[in-house]
Amino acid sequence: MRVLPPAARPSLMRAVILCAVLAAFACTAPAFADSGTPWPVVGLLALLCLGCELARLCPLPGNRSRVPEGIGSFFPVVLAAVFLLPPAAAALVALPGGFAQAVVQRPARVRRVWHAAQQATAAWAAGWTFALLGGPAALGGSPFEGSFGAAFGGSGPPGAAGRLADFPYAMLPAAAAAAAFCLVLTALDAGILAAAAGRPARTAWRGRLTGSLAPHCVHGLAGLMMAVMWRSPYGLPAALLVLLPMYISSWVFAQYHRERAAHQATIRALVQAVDLKDRYTRGHSERVGQASAMIARELGMAEDRLEAVRIAGILHDVGKIGVPTRLLRKDGPLTPEERRVIELHPEYGHEMVRGIGFLGEARSAILHHHERVDGTGYPYGLAGEKIPVLARVVAVADAFDAMTSTRSYSRARPVPVALAELERCAGAHFDPAMVHALVDAIGRDGWHPVVTADDDVQVIPAGSVSASGRAPAAVAAAAAPVAAVPAPAVPAPAVPDPGGSGLSGLPAQGARLGVRTVDPRAVPDPDGGGGA
Repeated sequence: MRVLPPAARPSLMRAVILCAVLAAFACTAPAFADSGTPWPVVGLLALLCLGCELARLCPLPGNRSRVPEGIGSFFPVVLAAVFLLPPAAAALVALPGGFAQAVVQRPARVRRVWHAAQQATAAWAAGWTFALLGGPAALGGSPFEGSFGAAFGGSGPPGAAGRLADFPYAMLPAAAAAAAFCLVLTALDAGILAAAAGRPARTAWRGRLTGSLAPHCVHGLAGLMMAVMWRSPYGLPAALLVLLPMYISSWVFAQYHRERAAHQATIRALVQAVDLKDRYTRGHSERVGQASAMIARELGMAEDRLEAVRIAGILHDVGKIGVPTRLLRKDGPLTPEERRVIELHPEYGHEMVRGIGFLGEARSAILHHHERVDGTGYPYGLAGEKIPVLARVVAVADAFDAMTSTRSYSRARPVPVALAELERCAGAHFDPAMVHALVDAIGRDGWHPVVTADDDVQVIPAGSVSASGRAPAAVAAAAAPVAAVPAPAVPAPAVPDPGGSGLSGLPAQGARLGVRTVDPRAVPDPDGGGGA
């Protein structure tokens, strides 16, 4: 994790950071007490670590852009220190790179301290893993004096060891050390995320280790090459040559990030095109993406799939670009012909994005986000598990935002009322697991829309909604005037459904108030009046 998450529980997050700092101090302190600590080598490796982190400030070859934030190449240097130095000294080497690491959000100093403490602790753990598995002996004996050198054999400066590295056995402790380095980093990442966001530690850690292990093993291999070359007759100059391919790899990663930025720009352009069609839904796409990500995170989806569902939520209505604007802005009920035109927008959207390869699984969610669990949705009438998982997530997020924001045909409902309506329709229109995930996420973290287009989009603090979707008395009072709206007496109400997935309109909330509920199948689709 290159930046800390926004702090929902700042006191607990500060406590975790303080513990990490104390752990880093405990890891580095023995280096000052050990007379055999090779300070010239520690200083040189620390400068290399700092230089590799600062190298991204220099323009890349062939263009004026810099390596994006988060693409540092100093881990091979840290891992080379793990293989060459005692654990405490290796932890010291990691500090400059952590302090120099660029951060995006404030407070920058606290975040840099966190990065430095995190990496120092990880380097110490990796150093002891390497030592306990016989790594120093496999590299030809420990090249340093002092208690660590005496424990693991040999003394003298780098290059003075009497024998060559033992390959391929040396790769085993090196790989274990790289894995330990990755394990500590991801565990601390999960800890700070759980503390800041209030997420279970298991959920916060899920997917992080598997996604980070391979890159850290590659860095470990580069660090092992540096250590072997350093101890060879060619010494430091040969070891520095290992950094050249790492800089090239940083350039490759920079190209990837630039491509990713282009993808994001494409998504923004499509969303802006949809927003221009209907002023009432401006900001709706981003909020659906945010709610979809909350559901996916609550379900424990991996980070790559979480990003896919967020993009699917943002682009779910992109097909409305092909729908006549007069239909999207129509205030009254739709005719059957107009309804059929509106119901084509998922297929329009799928056709528009089918050639965009990076969308992946998000394309199926764009096509099927108006399907219902009971099989009465559109465009294909899929039911139950036949509906793609991401489409079921987006359907709930879409309906939630449609109910909690003002449209041309209805006022916004309070968040607790909207959640109660989702629960009422779970099992018929929506997947109950997705509904419960949204209710639990909002009950714990609140609802803080990232984009608001009008004053009626609500912000609900954490704890304002219970796990059952009900609000405390102060919040529930706001729902009373809304629930008091009389139900229409005709089978097809004049107010189109704001739910986006066949939810009954606002008056149909009277089902809990003793008011007759309109048959959801008779309710005009929300998209007929600029709906979700």
